Amino acid sequence: MSSNIVAIVGRPNVGKSTLFNRILGSREAIVFSTPGVTRDRKYANAEWAGKTFTVIDTGGFVPESEDVFETAIREQATIAMEEADSIVFVVDAMEGVTPLDKEIAAILRKSNKAVHLVVNKIDSASREHFTNEFFELGLGEPLPLSALAGRQIGDFLDVLTMPFRSNGADKKSDKLRIAIIGKPNVGKSSLVNALLGKKRHVVTEIPGTTRDPIDSVVKFQGEELILVDTAGLRKRARVRESIEFYSVLRTLKSIENSDVAVILFDGHGGIDKQDLHIADAAMQRHRASLIAVNKWDLVEKSTQTAHEYELAIRRNLGLNDFLPIVFVSATEKQRVHRVLEMAREIHKEQCKRIGTNKLNEAILPEIAHYPPKSSSPKEIKIKYVTQVKTRPPMFSFFCNEPKLVQESYKRFLENKLREHFGYSGVPLMLVFKQK
Repeated sequence: MSSNIVAIVGRPNVGKSTLFNRILGSREAIVFSTPGVTRDRKYANAEWAGKTFTVIDTGGFVPESEDVFETAIREQATIAMEEADSIVFVVDAMEGVTPLDKEIAAILRKSNKAVHLVVNKIDSASREHFTNEFFELGLGEPLPLSALAGRQIGDFLDVLTMPFRSNGADKKSDKLRIAIIGKPNVGKSSLVNALLGKKRHVVTEIPGTTRDPIDSVVKFQGEELILVDTAGLRKRARVRESIEFYSVLRTLKSIENSDVAVILFDGHGGIDKQDLHIADAAMQRHRASLIAVNKWDLVEKSTQTAHEYELAIRRNLGLNDFLPIVFVSATEKQRVHRVLEMAREIHKEQCKRIGTNKLNEAILPEIAHYPPKSSSPKEIKIKYVTQVKTRPPMFSFFCNEPKLVQESYKRFLENKLREHFGYSGVPLMLVFKQK
C-alpha cells in the first residue's frame, strides 16, 4: 500500500470536510476517528485511478489566534502539514481572498511541500472568473471545483495523484520489515536501540525524509531484517491531543510500510484505549502483528502476574485476541530478541498456503457438525473452501446463499481455521461466493 498522505487545510467553513467526504465517495469510508476536545480529526484511505493514499481532514486553521479552541486546531493542522506528502489548501470563491488566507498561504510557501490551491464553491462555468484573484496567494494556478456538487472533482484528483505511484508499483525489499509502533512514551526508541545493539550489528542504514521514520537494517541469526522505527516523536505540540494526533499519523504510515507490526504496550502503565486503537488500526489494515509488553522490569510480580496480565489484554482485545504476547524490558534487554523471533514466525504464518484437500478435510466436518443458521427459510449449504491468497491469507467459501451467512458464523469458521492451522498473530480474510 502506498504511504502517500494528503492533508486538507484551510480557514473555518470553506468546505474542507465536504471535500474530504467527496474524495472518499462515502461518509462510511472513514477508517479511523479520534474524538478530541476541539473536534474529530478524521483519517481515511482513498483510491483514485489505481492509486491509494491517506487523506486527513483538519480543523479550521487560524494562524495567529490566541483562542484556546483555535490554538488547538492550529496545532493539529500544523502537525498534519508536517506529516503530509501533499497539502490541499481550500479557499472560498464566494468570499474571495481574506487576510487569513494570506497568512496560511505564507506558511504553506515555506513548507517545501506540494501544495494544491483549491477554490471551492465554483458551481458553474459562470463562476470560473472568481479564481483569478487567488493567484495573488503565490501558490500557483488555482484549481476551481465544487465539493458539494462534485464539479471538476475528477480533474482535481488527476492533478493531486499524478506524482503518486500506482498500487503495487512500490518495489518491495526481500527483507522482512518490522514496524515498532505504539502510543508515545511506551519505549519504542529504547526497544529499537536494544534490538540494534552495538553498531557492528547494523548492516546498513536507510534514511527516510524529514517526515518519515528512519529504517535500520539489523542482522539477526544470519538474516537481515528492517526495523521501521517510529520513535522520533517530536513533542512540539502544546496540547496532549496534538501529540496523540501526530502519533497516529506516524503509526498509520509505519503499519502500511511493514510486513509485521510490533505493538508496544507499557506494562508499568497498564492498558488504555489508545493501545487498543493502535492494535485495531493494524488489524483493519490486515497487518500481521504481535504485542510486546515493555517495562516489565518495573512491575511488581508474583508467579501469576504475567498470566493474569495476558488474560486482561486478551479480554480487552476482543476479536483480536489471537495476537501473541511477549513481556520485555528494553532498558534491561530482557527477551528483546524474542520479539524478532516471534515476528519471523508470524511472517511465516501469513505466507503459508494450505492445500484445498487439506482444508476441506479439516473444515467440512466442522461445518457438518455445526451448520450455519439462516434468518430465512432457505438452508445455507457450504460446499467447499479454498485458499486464494496469502499476506494476508484469504479463504473463499463456496455456498448456495453467501449473503445469508451471519457474522457470528464467520467468526466460528475463522476460529476453526486457527484451531486446525495456527495463524497466530495473522488476521484472516473470509469471503463467501455463490457456488
